[in-house]
Amino acid sequence: MSKIYIPAASAEQWAQFLADPVKHWRQGYSARTLAYSWQEASGFPVEVQAVLADQFPDIELLLALPEHQVPLPGGSRPSQNDIWVLARSEGKIVSIAVEGKVSEPFGPTVQEWRTEASPGKSERLNFLCEQLGIQSSVPDALRYQLLHRATSAVIEAKRFGAAHAVMLVHSFSQTSEWFQDYAAFVSLLGGSAASEDSIVSVGVRSGISLHLAWVRGDVQYLSKQRAKKRLTRQSTRTLRDKAAQHR
Repeated sequence: MSKIYIPAASAEQWAQFLADPVKHWRQGYSARTLAYSWQEASGFPVEVQAVLADQFPDIELLLALPEHQVPLPGGSRPSQNDIWVLARSEGKIVSIAVEGKVSEPFGPTVQEWRTEASPGKSERLNFLCEQLGIQSSVPDALRYQLLHRATSAVIEAKRFGAAHAVMLVHSFSQTSEWFQDYAAFVSLLGGSAASEDSIVSVGVRSGISLHLAWVRGDVQYLSKQRAKKRLTRQSTRTLRDKAAQHR
């Protein structure tokens, strides 16, 4: 995986990093909605900033990487964060794994994921539980994606010397679909009762202070249209010249 990154000039450029751009880059879907929400923000989207500020005063976005992959043991597939953010609050570095949602679920349950058992899957699940400090058996109904997404935030916190890690669900669902799955994960990690537009601290995990957040996104981005390019005098002249050539 390359360590060279190029800044995005528009939300449309995010599509190239998706596993299947044709399938996932569609109006009303989470990948496109999330991209427009974050690309057009000056730093964090305002609703995200407001929730994070409860735990991290004056938090500042330093770097945001779309579709950021974090390798995990026990197989070749990484944890692919919709966005991974490196931030700073009061002199402390914060690692944030962002999961965008509209109506999509958090993938298969742990039971469904383990249907075809393998040594690799056992190794990965043990690793995820170790990183998150889960001592008891993982409930079959828990969504597997929540485990590896939270772990990816912890892994990157260690890699970049961050004191804090956050797994943040940025949901654009108008009916809060799949919130109960998130709430079950908060409960598993010993957090207080989960609620929307809030951040919950669940203690130190693998030496990193871990926090979980659910933020309701601005629904205007569900139907955001691609901006039309403005015609400059030069581009207008070029178009006229091309038209004249075909007369």
